[in-house]
Amino acid sequence: MNQHAELISEVLARYDQSPNPRLAEITKAAIRHLHAFVEEVGLQHDEWFTGIQFLTATGKICDDVRQEYILLSDTLGVSTLVETISHAGSAGSTENTVLGPFFVPGSPERANGESMLEDDDAGDRVIIRGRVTNLSGEPLPGVKVDAWQNASSGFYACQQPGGQHSFNLRGVYRTDDDGTFAIRTIRPVPYPIPDDGPAGKLLKDNGRSWWRPGHTHLWFSLDGFKPLITHLFDSESDYLLNDAVFGVRDSLVRTFTTDADGELATTFDVVLDDA
Repeated sequence: MNQHAELISEVLARYDQSPNPRLAEITKAAIRHLHAFVEEVGLQHDEWFTGIQFLTATGKICDDVRQEYILLSDTLGVSTLVETISHAGSAGSTENTVLGPFFVPGSPERANGESMLEDDDAGDRVIIRGRVTNLSGEPLPGVKVDAWQNASSGFYACQQPGGQHSFNLRGVYRTDDDGTFAIRTIRPVPYPIPDDGPAGKLLKDNGRSWWRPGHTHLWFSLDGFKPLITHLFDSESDYLLNDAVFGVRDSLVRTFTTDADGELATTFDVVLDDA
């Protein structure tokens, strides 16, 4: 047994008596993969310390509003992988995607068809209509639809305290008896993820884009069904093919067209999976 193999064997053995089997499983797997990574790239001391500094800086920039570790997870594709494994929806159910770092609980309840725009905004006004059903196609009344998106300036309200009303472009809707909902908002526009921290620097240093395509976040929840966290993407948006956080799904892309009332509108029907 070589020196590296002896080391990993000794380290793993220290966790054999863990009182938490799942924690031990996760910890030992992380250790195995970390040791294998260090060996694969032949990590040098200065490179190891650069990594420590990177993680330290990532922690320091986090606060009650900004979660740089979620942003890092998003840009590495880990968040999408976790969502794919965790959700594992049945055939026919609507696809999920990443939560993103800008969800804020406590959005105000809004009536169907009410606008969630509370500030002046140059963006085009649009309406998102949809119907929520179960896997059998039966309508689901009373589904909570939590919606949020960025302003046309590119920022979410939580990124600009004092610059936007705290509830701007945020709202909770409920489906009617026939399972329908309607959200008035602005046409979603692309925006750069925060690029002034470690996650953004890592993207730039690797020549990657730090932009997201235009989208509206939607979170559907109802007792007896799996929560669905998803996006509606604008088909005419830039960055659909190189989303910084790997969140785009073809099934979630929609086109806005002028409806009979002269409004820009799109339809986003949703199928929830049984819990």
